[in-house]
Amino acid sequence: MDLETFLHHLHFDTDKSAPPDWQVDWEDAPLPYKLYRGLPEISLSADVPLTLKQREAHAKPALEELGHFLWYVYGLTHYAQTAFTEENGEKAAVSYTQLVRRFVPSGGALYPNELYVYIKLEDVPAGIYHYDVAHHRLLLLREGNHDFYLSRSLGNSYDLSDCFCTVFVSTVFWKNFYKYNNFSYRLQGLDAGVLIGQALEAANQMGFSSRVCYQFLDRSINHLLGLAEQDESVYAIIPLSTKQSINSVYKDNHSDDIVSDTELTQEVPMLIHETYNRSKRVIDYPLLRKMNEESLLDTTNSFVKIRNNDRVKADFGMEAIMLPFTGHFAYDFASICRERHSPDMDFIMRKVSQTQLSTLLKETFSLSYQNDLNDTYGNAENHVTLYGSFYNVEGIPNGAYAYDKGAHALRRITHGDFREFLQYGLTMPTVNLFQVPLVLHLVGDKDHFKKELGYRGYRIQQMEAGILLQRLLLVASALEMGGHPLLGFNANQSDELYGITAKDKTSLIQVPVGPYRPRAWLKGGLLS
Repeated sequence: MDLETFLHHLHFDTDKSAPPDWQVDWEDAPLPYKLYRGLPEISLSADVPLTLKQREAHAKPALEELGHFLWYVYGLTHYAQTAFTEENGEKAAVSYTQLVRRFVPSGGALYPNELYVYIKLEDVPAGIYHYDVAHHRLLLLREGNHDFYLSRSLGNSYDLSDCFCTVFVSTVFWKNFYKYNNFSYRLQGLDAGVLIGQALEAANQMGFSSRVCYQFLDRSINHLLGLAEQDESVYAIIPLSTKQSINSVYKDNHSDDIVSDTELTQEVPMLIHETYNRSKRVIDYPLLRKMNEESLLDTTNSFVKIRNNDRVKADFGMEAIMLPFTGHFAYDFASICRERHSPDMDFIMRKVSQTQLSTLLKETFSLSYQNDLNDTYGNAENHVTLYGSFYNVEGIPNGAYAYDKGAHALRRITHGDFREFLQYGLTMPTVNLFQVPLVLHLVGDKDHFKKELGYRGYRIQQMEAGILLQRLLLVASALEMGGHPLLGFNANQSDELYGITAKDKTSLIQVPVGPYRPRAWLKGGLLS
């Protein structure tokens, strides 16, 4: 299968993303976290605060703070047991499922990503560490100061001298391929984006400045971390600083200061560490490996900037319904993280007020983050927009709408109740959309930035959608509503509803949002 067909199947013909005889070997499933053996360890404090507060100005960051940051971003937060009733004739059997969860959602709760950190703190040796979520500790992979190496891997575009920590978000391909086969590639980008979104929120709460780097010399970074790229590869890098911002240095890609991964990887020795993932039989995933290989950057001359005028802006040209003005919406980030979950059959139909809807959209799209796709502050919504089907919303006629962020208005596409239409578009009806007032779709370009970024553009688009998705879920939870991210929907159908096919745009993810009843489950926290 060629890669264009592969990407088409991921979005528009998902049944072809796995062989028709695909069987999941549940007994041989990998662990949802990576384990290293025999490495020096540094324990992180289990005394995690219930509220994250802005740090004092000019105070030096400490290991304890970093531990709190990592736990809120990707730590194991609670153990949940849910009961399911299965009816068989006159008898009903109750079965249970147990999951160890985190604050971020993940497809199938499989968490295919891993976190690594390059630390420069006074109370720990400088070096590259793996965040061992199973034990809430750091494992030392490579000691030493690697500013010069890392800066060149990022194209010498940033001043990393003031960064006390650099976070690496990787994807372990097998961790969800074992269940979803090739469809896992779409999930991996979105999961990485959701994780990045959570990291940005936590950093902002703690007073750290951050920048998301999507472009770097992949083999150099994987070599620095000791990753075998056929098994695992870094998707994004996030430097953290206590300064107001992380300075960007303009570089002309056609200058003589071009760096290649070949010269960099020769500067540091190869790492060989023992790991454990529990699976005894790992099936090959040639299409995922091929996509990863085609996405790699081997020279800094390949780095690009996407200017706003390079992309076609949304042409609404439709009747507008202006949303009411709402002031700044403050919420306790840590508390919302603890409360947030993804309802399925728990949604209940209640009227949503215009103020709730206005706050949800305004606060979601107020997200602003520094990245290397733009020269200055870039907004996730520059490349991802929002459409929705609304039912039982105060003052909003039932119908399909596009959100115009610039005017803070809804642009009406068509009237009607489309709950049944969307319900029958679900490939797995795990959510009752008849009970959901807001069915939202994050929408992006069909070409996935291929012109500018090649096949790497696909995973970047998925990550940007994931960043915005996490912001949406947090704001919805703060408004006492729930959101359930869905990829099991008919993208052709939703694109037809919004009339965006001719505009070369497509729905990336579907998110039902609305009030819900408390779920019946046994849940316990893992840290006090």
